[in-house]
Amino acid sequence: MTKINYTNAAIYNHDAQDFEANHYVVVDTETGKIVETGEGTVSSAVQVDETVDMKGKYIMPGIMNAHTHITSIPTYWWRDGEEDRHSDSREFNTMYAIQNMKDAINNGITYIRNVGAAYDIDIEIKKMQEKGMIKGPKVMTSGRAFTMTGGHGSGSGHEVDGVDEMIKGVRTAMKKGVDNIKLMVTGGVLKNGETPDDIQFNEDEVRAAVVEAHHKGKTVAAHVQGAEGVKEAARAGVDTVEHAFNIDDETIKIFKEHGTAVVPTMNAMYAIYEYGEKTVPEWARRKVIVNIEKHFASITKAAAAGIPIAMGTDAGTPYNGFQSESAYEIQLYVDKAGMTPAQAIDTATINCARAMHVDKEYGEIAVGKYADFIAMAENPIEDISVIQHEKDVYQNGVNVHRAVAQVEAGQQVSSEMEAVGR
Repeated sequence: MTKINYTNAAIYNHDAQDFEANHYVVVDTETGKIVETGEGTVSSAVQVDETVDMKGKYIMPGIMNAHTHITSIPTYWWRDGEEDRHSDSREFNTMYAIQNMKDAINNGITYIRNVGAAYDIDIEIKKMQEKGMIKGPKVMTSGRAFTMTGGHGSGSGHEVDGVDEMIKGVRTAMKKGVDNIKLMVTGGVLKNGETPDDIQFNEDEVRAAVVEAHHKGKTVAAHVQGAEGVKEAARAGVDTVEHAFNIDDETIKIFKEHGTAVVPTMNAMYAIYEYGEKTVPEWARRKVIVNIEKHFASITKAAAAGIPIAMGTDAGTPYNGFQSESAYEIQLYVDKAGMTPAQAIDTATINCARAMHVDKEYGEIAVGKYADFIAMAENPIEDISVIQHEKDVYQNGVNVHRAVAQVEAGQQVSSEMEAVGR
């Protein structure tokens, strides 16, 4: 058993909405959890085996991303006019998932909720990560997403129709070992012939999934974009609504009544808008252009009303990968949704942990929680974009990625941080 004292650090405190200087964190590397934290020096009750001077660096909990697709290819291409992010090969999907996992942890993402994986690959990826076979964030799994026959995500999802099929499908997914149920409640941007306003699962189907999942202590995430779909999903009791392009006063009231959290995935829209002109088909770009302003306005409205916002990027969509994009999503909440830097940090830490029901062990630097954190040379409260810079990454109290050293002329090598197309 080794206890490491990370001392002389400025540690983020979400209650104070700021970093607190001259603090320390003591980690038991056998359990991976924090045993003591505070200001100044360690108490006499804790026997420290090693001390690491953090040299005043700014430490915040590791980034949590509540909406990823680790088997998807963010570099993106099309073949014969059809989307080709999902290879038919189980082996290819697995190898791409392993690479996405590596990119994520190297960029400070220490926990992901994967909300749809071809062939249920995220279930096996989680096992490999836990056994130390691969490098990457901890994973909350969903397996294949649920969709109606021919609906959004049907290419790699699990098609069900009606309440009985939904119940059978959810029970089967839980038997396989998923942690979360993902439902495609409406249409979306990246499938031709449908719109974000199309209702694909009715309220009875959604509620049936929620009842089954909650009975076994599992959470439910719903892909919903148009206004009526968002309301339907929230009324049915889902834990999080993903995307939410259109939120009005009635929706806010429903969210508050049911305790619903929103996962915005703003960069999924913004990246297509900014970089997809030559590669993303016009029919998909047109849906982005029609919806992007009301999407950003809806997230602004929800945040201002006090609705919990949990950071998610939809990683795996065009030009929206597993490198610096999660940190960029946090910046978008400041730039486009009116949040303070501290509020934006909370979306990717404590809010995410609460939305995913793992806040007893994740989401803040506190005794009894896992020592997953990132250390930065600059203060993100002063400039939220610094979270996108190179940083030290710690998982279970152990450094798993060191910031690239400065090279001549003060230029920083950061090839792994370079986002696709950015």
